[in-house]
Amino acid sequence: MKTLVCFGDSLTARHEGKDIPRLTEKLSIQLPTFRVVNAGVSANTTKDALRRIEKDVLTHSPDLVTVLFGSNDAAAHKKVALKTYVENIFKITELIGPDKTILITPPPVDEKLQPNRENSELAKYADAVKRVSEETGCYLIDFFTELHSRPNYKELLVGILNDGLHFGDAGYDILANLITEKIHEIESNGERKFD
Repeated sequence: MKTLVCFGDSLTARHEGKDIPRLTEKLSIQLPTFRVVNAGVSANTTKDALRRIEKDVLTHSPDLVTVLFGSNDAAAHKKVALKTYVENIFKITELIGPDKTILITPPPVDEKLQPNRENSELAKYADAVKRVSEETGCYLIDFFTELHSRPNYKELLVGILNDGLHFGDAGYDILANLITEKIHEIESNGERKFD
């Protein structure tokens, strides 16, 4: 069985009232040939990610890893400078290996409910993720654009907390579908040979 590790912050980790993280549950159903490991930790930035990548990601010898950080890095109260964020995303990609890394841009927020986060700032961090993907040749899911381009995106950000950041079922459906599509695309292109 192949191993997919979902590496991230609370957006990866959240259970939303279920026994297991929503993302893990949805991906396990959609990707039956993968063992899905959730390595999401709430409140993490890319600095925290680098401190735990060995234990939480690399020890699983993953075939693929989704990397979703930036919502905290871009937040006013936790701020990781954009330059440092880029360096950290580069390091994470190098440690995992570009051929195994699926970078995901941080999603937009409902600014009315999120005093510490602005979409104009999150867009810069999303663009930084795209640049790292281009330069390293790793895979990319532009979650920011996918959500922000929808007229009802604020409705998709409603979860149990209803804080404009932590989305519920609708948001996880979109994210899980994007990841599943990307993995099917990788497999069908024969870019990765999974044993």
